[in-house]
Amino acid sequence: MELLPRPLDPVRSIKLKLCILLLAAFAAGFAFFWYQIGWLPPTTTIGTMAIVVVTSQVLAHGMTRPLREMTAAVRAMRDGDYSRRVRATARDEVGELASAFNRMAADIGAADRQRRELIANVSHELRTPITALQNVLENVVDGVAQPDAATMRTALAQTERLGRLVAELLDLSRIDAGAHRLDKAEFPLEPLLTDVVAEVSVAARGVRFAVDVSPPGAVVYADEARLAQVVANLLDNAARHGPAGGEVRITAAVGRELVLEVADDGPGIAPQDRERVFERFTRGERAGGGGTGLGLNIARWVVDLHGGTIAVVDGPGCRIRATLPAAAT
Repeated sequence: MELLPRPLDPVRSIKLKLCILLLAAFAAGFAFFWYQIGWLPPTTTIGTMAIVVVTSQVLAHGMTRPLREMTAAVRAMRDGDYSRRVRATARDEVGELASAFNRMAADIGAADRQRRELIANVSHELRTPITALQNVLENVVDGVAQPDAATMRTALAQTERLGRLVAELLDLSRIDAGAHRLDKAEFPLEPLLTDVVAEVSVAARGVRFAVDVSPPGAVVYADEARLAQVVANLLDNAARHGPAGGEVRITAAVGRELVLEVADDGPGIAPQDRERVFERFTRGERAGGGGTGLGLNIARWVVDLHGGTIAVVDGPGCRIRATLPAAAT
């Protein structure tokens, strides 16, 4: 369907459009008035038209100011400045547009900050293991160190750290892409927890792990690989931030829901930081143990996919509790 042309589209000033609109309305009214009672003196006609033009320009200046401010703000955004805002005091369509523009500018500014933080954090996290691995290999090549088991274990630990970071970044891309496919099936829970504990124990600085599943032999319905990822991230977080040689306790109670809880002997997380620790690259006050700051964010993503919840609960120590549906629905 062909759209009808808009007669005022060629006019580049909205104030001029309003002026033309008023003049056209005045001319139509004047023509009707002249048709009914006859011609008015030219002085009256010219004076009335001048008043119409001046009045429309004065009133239109305030009406169109938000549009000019939006134009200036868009030009500033093109140069990377997302701090400009538009004064939105009117309640008409222009005021609504100004409010929507301010919200959009704030969202774009936040996205740009997150992008910059992502690049900075990923660069930092990649540089640390790469530098350590490079130093190990240079020492071996220069003959400073021997390629013995201890040296190779150091190199292997750095490559494993790189592998974990790459895996977390891939999960991060899936989160941003809205990927939400789960491969759910029934499986026994205790063997999964035992396997994850064995995996995390390799780099756990002598931390002890205690597993308690109730009832024994409990079966859950979930994505086994994703649930293992949640448990591994929670255990890794607890092992890194708890005291060296301490104990990490993982308890699981299976009924209509799976209540999974991981607790350590550390200082815990302050109440004001309990929600922030699930954000990307946020480590709160427990940052001394390293890590990428992505593990808990990914854990929350997986729990959300299963229709569950995850949160930090009151101690002692740090306790993170995840609740998921345990049976097929």
